[in-house]
Amino acid sequence: MSKAFRKDQIMLAQAVHNHYRCPEEFLDFRLNEGISPDPGYFQFGPGVTCFGRSLKSALKAQVQYPLSDVLPNVLVDGKQLVLPFDPDEVIDNLRLERYNSVQLRRHEYAFKKIYYWLRPFTNRSLRSFIQKLRAANWQKRQFPHWPVDTTVESICENLLLLSLRVSGADRIPFIWFWPNGARGCVSMTHDVETVAGRDFCTQLIDIDDSYGIKASFQIVPEERYPVTPEFLGRLRDRGFEVCVQDLNHDGRLFDERKEFLRRVALINRYGQEYGAKGYRSAALYRKAEWYGDFDFSFDMSFGNVVPLDPQRGGCCTVMPYFIGDILELPVTTIQDYTLFYVLNDHTIDLWKRQIGMILAKNGLTSFIVHPDYITEDKEQAVYKDLLAMLTELRKRESLWFALPGEIDSWWRERSRMSIVKDGNSWRVIGDGAERAVLAFARMVNGQLIYEQADAPQEGDSGVSSVLREESIAAGL
Repeated sequence: MSKAFRKDQIMLAQAVHNHYRCPEEFLDFRLNEGISPDPGYFQFGPGVTCFGRSLKSALKAQVQYPLSDVLPNVLVDGKQLVLPFDPDEVIDNLRLERYNSVQLRRHEYAFKKIYYWLRPFTNRSLRSFIQKLRAANWQKRQFPHWPVDTTVESICENLLLLSLRVSGADRIPFIWFWPNGARGCVSMTHDVETVAGRDFCTQLIDIDDSYGIKASFQIVPEERYPVTPEFLGRLRDRGFEVCVQDLNHDGRLFDERKEFLRRVALINRYGQEYGAKGYRSAALYRKAEWYGDFDFSFDMSFGNVVPLDPQRGGCCTVMPYFIGDILELPVTTIQDYTLFYVLNDHTIDLWKRQIGMILAKNGLTSFIVHPDYITEDKEQAVYKDLLAMLTELRKRESLWFALPGEIDSWWRERSRMSIVKDGNSWRVIGDGAERAVLAFARMVNGQLIYEQADAPQEGDSGVSSVLREESIAAGL
């Protein structure tokens, strides 16, 4: 195999390799030569909606079900998979929301311009009414999949399952997703938008602490409220994290490139002043192409699926991922404001449903709860119900409750770890490996099963009990 071809093969498998951190030798992909030059929608297994270049006959310009399934078009050449699409391209298209059309973006931009021009003259009730009107028929949107979209995870799982079938290996080793073998990760964040929200932060810290939860607070540096060193110090002294939220929360950060550069220079300066590693944009506005100008270690502005947010779309994953040098920690559950004031739901039922779907993929369960919107007894009671439920979940499940900065540090360490042969098995090497857990993916009756490796005992293989069993591709 030529060096050039080997490079192309590795590039096709890079996103899958990064997801699992498995040895590259188990991921042997080649691209089918009959790929269309233009992108479109197709499926890769039942319910797995993709956007990118594939076989021309399989592509549709819009999401119109049923979509053509290209899974049967995967070919086998020896122990190599010949794929009808580039996995890296498709996964990037999903994570960076490249499936959104230019026409839709222009429409959204026009609406946003009018909304933010009128916003200073409105109150919460009127804003809620406008948002409900805009959200009409939101449930008819077919993609991304509500209430949690795990398309990226499904693509990776399908490809790993196919690799198991053609490689002849009985199992594929990989580095478990979370430290110390945690089944999943939970992270709480608080966006502080107004003076009332800032003034409620001390009480919110007391509430969080009473349930054993630590959170990050995203602070707006200009115009919304005074930000003093004493205020930031109180947050940190209690073990909470400080991140930067936009510049002035006017929703205009990404409107125009020159103005963005002016603002981002100020945002970066505030990040240094606050000692903040993380950033989030106002109202989760985002433009991945401009992220190289941020001086932060991680961002939290991409939603998993956000049909009700000002900027619709979704990154279709419940795992962290890199955008250049910035680690993206996606928001994977509905925001409190949307739940309370757009859906008129004052229960934790939707949060429960989302948590179950996220943990089924061993993902990151991340929340945005604003101090501004839980000052009243009714909303505060719902938040306390959520914290109580998370506390019980923590007792029953092996979950990692972490601040965003801690997740950033772990995921960066994991991205630099690797797996090497160790006698008849494997071991994880690299900085932080003492917290890493070796895991294996196996195929049992056509299903993908994850297992974690324990310290080997004499006479056994060192493989622990099954962590998750799920049929991920009925056609395999």
